[in-house]
Amino acid sequence: MPVTMESLGIDRLSIEERLELVHEIWESITAENSAMRLSDEQRQELRRRREDADANPHDGVPWEQVEREALARMQKR
Repeated sequence: MPVTMESLGIDRLSIEERLELVHEIWESITAENSAMRLSDEQRQELRRRREDADANPHDGVPWEQVEREALARMQKR
């Protein structure tokens, strides 16, 4: 029997609970999988983005605001 959202009861969780679960699952994968290495190109892109963020600190949007707006949009559906 395949593992599904329904078989695990995930479909009964709220959107916020499912987002938290996704975060926890992702963290467990990255913690266990040291083979998830960045390519040189990915490392260079991250360095470029970090330098841009440092040079323009007010251009970004705080995660809390992004999360709040995304959850509000989902609740309107």
